[in-house]
Amino acid sequence: MTIDLEDRFGAHNYHPLPVVLAHGEGAWVTDVEGRRYLDLLSAYSAMNFGHRHPRLIAAAHAQLDRLTLTSRAFHNDRLGRFVADLAALTGMDAVLPMNTGAEAVETGIKAARRWGYTRKGVPDGRARVIVFDGNFHGRTTTIVGFSTDPVARDGFGPFAPGFDVVPYGDAQALEAAITPDTVAVLAEPVQGEAGVLIPPPGWLARVRELCDEHRMLLIADEIQSGLGRTGHTFACEREGVRPDVYLLGKALGGGVVPLSAIAADREVMDVFTPGRHGSTFGGNPLAAAVGAEVVAMLATGEWQDRARRLGEHLAAALAGLDPAKIKEIRVCGLWAGVELSPDAPPARVVCERMAAAGVLCKETHETTVRIAPPLVIESAELDHAVGVLAAAL
Repeated sequence: MTIDLEDRFGAHNYHPLPVVLAHGEGAWVTDVEGRRYLDLLSAYSAMNFGHRHPRLIAAAHAQLDRLTLTSRAFHNDRLGRFVADLAALTGMDAVLPMNTGAEAVETGIKAARRWGYTRKGVPDGRARVIVFDGNFHGRTTTIVGFSTDPVARDGFGPFAPGFDVVPYGDAQALEAAITPDTVAVLAEPVQGEAGVLIPPPGWLARVRELCDEHRMLLIADEIQSGLGRTGHTFACEREGVRPDVYLLGKALGGGVVPLSAIAADREVMDVFTPGRHGSTFGGNPLAAAVGAEVVAMLATGEWQDRARRLGEHLAAALAGLDPAKIKEIRVCGLWAGVELSPDAPPARVVCERMAAAGVLCKETHETTVRIAPPLVIESAELDHAVGVLAAAL
């Protein structure tokens, strides 16, 4: 019934697997018929702490009984603590909260352009931002305008100018694309939607060097890769890189509410003055209360350590898959892209077979099975999931 109603009255902008979920706890979800599934997707890393984590649900319940929304026309008693704690976690001076990941990216682009005009001295209207092929930063018209995925891009123009696309992981191509009007480089430290693509060692550090040499901002989109997923608080830490701007989202809301943010030092953040940017829901007390609890959980380091240890276990388990069916396996923390060979079934078919066997994950770009379990998953559950994947192949 639910699927029929969605098909009849909903927009057809997704192609979900044919399961109807009604309950979740930890790494497991249950459908309307009472069947349990192991979740290997985590809502694209929005559920890093699992479904209904007790600390996050308690924070939300407590705030629901007090105050949920004021708009930013007034202060609320939860926002200050949240932005202070997130600034400390990121090592940045200031935080600007929004709601969705795409809003964080748009906010980062606006910040970079205005910084370029007011701080770097780029002539008005000429600011350029370098991005990378295979990128996924969101679905707004500005963002899909510099996507290289025809499914995301085609039919939605005309697009905003000011973006230069270069090959991901190619430092020489990046250097060649820099002009005096380049104000920023926007990069995912690990490309998630592209299939968990990990750039060559040293590439991100070289991007940082080029940004310093040419006075450009390094904007790190850590919406999927951040907040513990890669075994670090942020994937940039894998190479000891500190960006100028962090873009955060997904897991920041604890799987409870939409919550995103940009974090930056004052030289960048202070380009925003009253009226320059805003959001009715951004920084609302409910989201701030949940977000502050997420930051407190990450501040202990235990989730990052857990992702590292479980990621090593996952990598060892995946190494046992049939090599005739596998083109490449990419693992970064508790995050993997299993690239299938031409001898394997299509990735969609593999995911459908896994769902039928009680394990949920999702294909990307037809040839890759993405694995991003909640960080609460146990090693035995990972072994079970990889066994189901092996059978599906």
